[in-house]
Amino acid sequence: AELDAIAEVFGDDVPALSSSKSLCGHSLGAAGVQEAIHCLLMLENDFMMGSANISELDARAGSHPVLLETRENAGVNTIMSNNFGFGGTNACLVLQRA
Repeated sequence: AELDAIAEVFGDDVPALSSSKSLCGHSLGAAGVQEAIHCLLMLENDFMMGSANISELDARAGSHPVLLETRENAGVNTIMSNNFGFGGTNACLVLQRA
């Protein structure tokens, strides 16, 4: 469902995608703030973290640009964190460089 939503919003211009949970695990109730911290670090230090432990992409990812390696000097100005929780508690946080 998340990949479908991304495709619906961005169409053919899907931005780079990665998962911080693949690097540090799922922190349950702290996952949202943990992801917000990762996003702020990426904005401040101009990089996009790659996803870890992916040997084969899910076929539903299609041609989405999933980052498998960290991209330095990425020109990051805006970043979005999607969080989909247990029981349908969902949030999307968008941060932009001032």
